[in-house]
Amino acid sequence: MALTTLTARVDQNDKAAFDAFCSDVGLNASTAVNLFVKAVIREKRIPFEIAQTADPFFSEDNLAYVKKSVRELREGKGSAHGLIEAADE
Repeated sequence: MALTTLTARVDQNDKAAFDAFCSDVGLNASTAVNLFVKAVIREKRIPFEIAQTADPFFSEDNLAYVKKSVRELREGKGSAHGLIEAADE
């Protein structure tokens, strides 16, 4: 089996932490990357979930706050105002 080189740029601190982890579990970085490559080929997918971080505006806590604020406005407990735009920086 002919071998080739795969080069990837990573943050220096991430590399050090990755090397330390690999050492702790008895691997080196090259072996760990090869395990990842083999898993991708075998499973035909990235072997872990990749998800986009949700917009914090739509979090349950924030939506509850917005609904509470709207309810208070409708009950006359506040004052509505127009959109306040920040000055361009």
